[in-house]
This record gives sequence, C-alpha cells and structure tokens, in this order.
Amino acid sequence: MEVTGKKAETEVFISEADQYLFAQGTHYDIYKKLGAHPSVKDGQKGMFFGVWAPNAASVHVIGTFNGWNETANPMTKLGPGGIHAVFIPGVGVNELYKFLITTPYGEKLYKSDPFANSAELRPGTASRTTDITGFKWSDDAWMKEREGKDYNHEALAIYECHIGSWMRHPKPDAQGFYNYREFADRIVEYLKEMKYTHIELMGIAEYPFDGSWGYQVTGYYAPTSRYGDPEDFIYLVNKLHKNKIGVILDWVPAHFATDAHGLGRFDGQCIFEDPDPRKGEHPDWGTKIFNYGKTEVKNFLIANVLFWIKEYHIDGIRVDAVASMLYLDYGKKEGQWVANKYGGNKNLEAIEFFKHLNSVVLGTYPGFLTIAEESTAWPKVTGKVEDDGLGFSFKWNMGWMHDFCEYMKLDPYFRKDNHYALTFAMSYNDSENYILPLSHDEVVHLKCSMVNKMPGYKVDKYANLRCGYTYMFGHAGKKLLFMGQDFGQEREWSEERELDWYLLGENLNKGLHEYMKELLKIYRKYPCMYQFDNCWDGFEWLNCDDKERSTYSFCRKSATGRNNLLYIINMTPIEWKDYKLGVPVKKKYKLLLNSAEERFGGTGAELPKEVTAIKDYCDYKDYSITLDLPPYCAAIFVF
Repeated sequence: MEVTGKKAETEVFISEADQYLFAQGTHYDIYKKLGAHPSVKDGQKGMFFGVWAPNAASVHVIGTFNGWNETANPMTKLGPGGIHAVFIPGVGVNELYKFLITTPYGEKLYKSDPFANSAELRPGTASRTTDITGFKWSDDAWMKEREGKDYNHEALAIYECHIGSWMRHPKPDAQGFYNYREFADRIVEYLKEMKYTHIELMGIAEYPFDGSWGYQVTGYYAPTSRYGDPEDFIYLVNKLHKNKIGVILDWVPAHFATDAHGLGRFDGQCIFEDPDPRKGEHPDWGTKIFNYGKTEVKNFLIANVLFWIKEYHIDGIRVDAVASMLYLDYGKKEGQWVANKYGGNKNLEAIEFFKHLNSVVLGTYPGFLTIAEESTAWPKVTGKVEDDGLGFSFKWNMGWMHDFCEYMKLDPYFRKDNHYALTFAMSYNDSENYILPLSHDEVVHLKCSMVNKMPGYKVDKYANLRCGYTYMFGHAGKKLLFMGQDFGQEREWSEERELDWYLLGENLNKGLHEYMKELLKIYRKYPCMYQFDNCWDGFEWLNCDDKERSTYSFCRKSATGRNNLLYIINMTPIEWKDYKLGVPVKKKYKLLLNSAEERFGGTGAELPKEVTAIKDYCDYKDYSITLDLPPYCAAIFVF
C-alpha cells in the first residue's frame, strides 16, 4: 500500500447548508467539516478547524504551532447552530492542539477535539493534526464482494481480539505494544491458519485508561495512538482484507468517559449528555449517557459509523451495551431514572436512534454488519425497521452463552438435572439472527478462563471443552470466540499481559488448538453449518431428551440435501456401549471428527470410520445407527 498526494489541495469551509443539515441530524459527512483538516485559503496552505460549542462565549485553538497561546487563534461563531471555525495558515500535520472554550461565566475548558482523527499518546490528552486522505487501498476485490454478501447465509466465525494483550512486544521502547503494522503481519498469519472469517477488535477508538479496555471513549473519530497512527491502522485493515478477513470494531454509543478533556460538559453545559443526571449518567459505571433525543448528538454518532466505513473500510460494528440504552432504568434504582412520556421504562429516543442508524448504514452499505450486544429479551432486535424492529444484522445470544457456561461448569453427575439448559436456545432460535458469543466478558472478574470453568482433572477439563466447543459450532447461530480460548488459555484475561502462548508447548493445549482448527475448517467447508441459522431448515434434533446419559444428537442440513452433518456429543466421563440413535435417512455415515483422538489430547478411543443406517425404528425415525460412544466424546459424521 502506498501513501499518495498527502497535501491539502482544496479549501475546507462550513456552509449554511452544512450547519442546517447538522442541526437536523442528517449531515452524514459532518466529520469532513468539523475537526481539523488540511486546507488552502487564498493560496496559503494550513489547517481548518471546526467545533460545535453552542454555549461558548468564545473558542480558541491552542497548540504546539502557536506555543499554546490562548489568544493567538480565536474561532468565529458561524451561526445560531453553535459551530465555530477558523483557518490557520502554516499549520501542518503532527501538531498537538486543543480547543480552549471560555464559558459565559468565565470558566476555561481545555477540550480535545471530538472529531479529531488522531490523538496524543496517553497520558497526554491533546488531539493531533493529521491527514487521512490520499491513502491508496488495494482491497477492491474484497469491498466489491462484500456488497453482495448476505451473512445470514454465509460463514461467520469471529475472533475477538484486544491488540495490546494478544502478544506483547519484546522491545522495551515499544511500551509493550506491537503497532498496527506489526500486529497485522502476525494476526493475518494466525487467522488464516485457524480459518476465522472475521476479527473483532476491542478498543480502537481513542480512550484514556487502559483498564477500560476501550469502553470509555474520548476520541470517537481517532484510532488509538497506542498502536500507531491512522496510516498504520489503514495498513492493518487493508492487509486483513487482502487476505479475505473482515474487520469488525467494538463501538460504544451507550456512554462516554467523564475525563476533563472529553465530551462531558463540553462547552460548560451538557451538549452531548442530558443535563439531568437521572438521564445523563450511569451510576454504576461512572460514565455519561449520550442524549439520543438531540439531533446533533445523533448526527455525531451515526456519522461516526459512516466515517469508519468510508475512511477505514470497516466491515461491521459490534454495538456495546445495547440494553443499557434501551431501558431508562438499566442499572438504576428507584429515584435514579425518569420514565418516558407514557410512564414506561423504554428509552424512546434510543429506539428511534437505532432505527435511524441501521436504516442509514445498512441501506447504504448492504454488506455491512451491525451487531447488537443486547442482554434481554427485547423483541425484534434484528427485525426490520418497517416492522417495528431495531434493524440490526445480528444479535449476540447472551441467553445461550449464560446457559452454556453454567451447564459446562457442572459436575457431570448433575448435568442430567440441567439437561435442557443446552437445548433451550433452539426453542427461540428463529426469533432473531443470532451470534453465539464466548467473549472477553466470560473470562474476567473471577469467572475463570473457559478451560478452568470445566469440572474434573486437567485432562477432563480439556475433554469437556472440546465437547463444549463442538456443541457450540454445531448449534445454529454464527460463532465468536475471544482470543486464547482456542488453545486453552488457563489464566483469566488481563489487558496488562499477553496471552500465555507458551501453553502451545503443552500436549493438551496443542491438542485443543489443533481441534479448533479442525472445527473451523469443517465450519467453513460445509454449507450446512451456516446456510440456515435462523430457521429450522438447517437444524434437526435427533435426540434432545437423553438426559440420563447427558448426550445430545442433532444434524445440520444443507440446501441441496448433500453433505449434511450428524453430531453426537457425550457430556459424561462414562462410555455408552451400543449407543443407538435414530437417523433421518438410510445412508452411510462417515466419521469426520472424533474429539477423543490422541492428537487432540484425547484418550485415543476410536470410533467406526463409517456406520451404515439400518431400518430400525428409534427416536421417532425409521432408521438408526449403533456405536460405542466413548466418554467425554464429540463425534461428527457426514452423510
């Protein structure tokens, strides 16, 4: 990838039409006007600055280019909408700056730029001038192919990743981080080897505190400077696309950081948040809540998604904490929230915001993904907006995740009493377009790593996890795994250290890693695994009621009726001799995967390479097969 033409060639200005559209909440390119942009005026090159501060008595630009002089560069208020602007000749890229906002009461606020495209490395809090135009992309093939994708019928296997703790840089001057370019070279190799389709990146929009993991944002329009500059981030996305890997960003419109340089009380008054703390603050999180009823705020957020799509070619967003936006009383006690105009707890403005967001974004970019992390039973999260749905592409199935983790923790003796915890999700599977997530939230705050949730001795833990992952990949719904889970990370995740890659030298971890490669390869290879995820056309229970033996059996079905897959999973340490199972057709069932193989860290227990169904009624089927089912064993047959 080359960088070309990184020079200001045209004049940037804010017209009356710009101000009108922003006030209406429909200026979807507003990020090209507000912020800092290289510009030319009267033949002079410099930087154009624009900021929305409707209540400010005055606004000045201060920075390294004027020695942080507080009076050198006053901004002009352009109209009643409250936008201030100034062109400063001679200012180039890589200059630090802030807006000095003076309130009508004489208070001085030193704010970073809400629309900045780059920021100073923390603990610094200034914005940085840059030029994100002029990059030559080489991902045309990917972008064109994406336009025609309907991911309801495509493979979607997502690797959730935190760059700073995926792998730490050995050089002390790197502050422990690989930059975006170095990370790109390593992660592409890994994702291709494992056969993931997408990577979901945590904490990309700029944020001040490492321990927030990027969920308390101060710079929505700036890739975090921890890992490099915007050009480096473009290199990462471009390289992933060239290797046919999609990029999803965590996006946090639910709340924002309260740091003094951020969006809170931006011009002395609450313009991004509601001034009523019952509406504008999260008491549990210590953060501010966006005012979704304000047109300029909605514009700021919707334009932000379009910015990441157009300027950085991002393929999707995973929207954090959707439930906290939909419910006015989320995480609040009596007296801490205000009912809507009908007396209810639904946030009507947030509902309208999501409908607006998804209509604009998915209507313009049909191959893009909007994914809701919504933890309640709110109806029609992925329903069409015209049918009173929220319009998301997918919803994380948090109910499945909870039931799965609680079941897998159980001593096998007690699993028979909780058998239907694993089957329940299929009873509502067709209500939404689901992703099955095992995310970072499941391996922090003393919840244990995935492998250490499992009962038994160490070898049992890994055998359990292989069975669990097989169930997850066979179950209807797209897939998401957090980094480290695919090789048995044993410690809980921490943003302060890298994953324990040395574990790949251990037989059980190496075996699990190899097993996950096989599961992902099967998932990608067989269309029955993903063609019909939100309806019963692609899934059929064979026996979901065998609670006494804690076994589950089902098949995944393709559109053509060929290359269907049969799953049998034994969730106990007991071998079931002559296990008889009803099957849908009289065919030969060929073994595709056996989790008990020694190469996966298993006991080496064998399964027949091929089983022929006979006419023998069982499980409400006319045909059946019989085999010895080893303990803690998951088997996949193709037919």
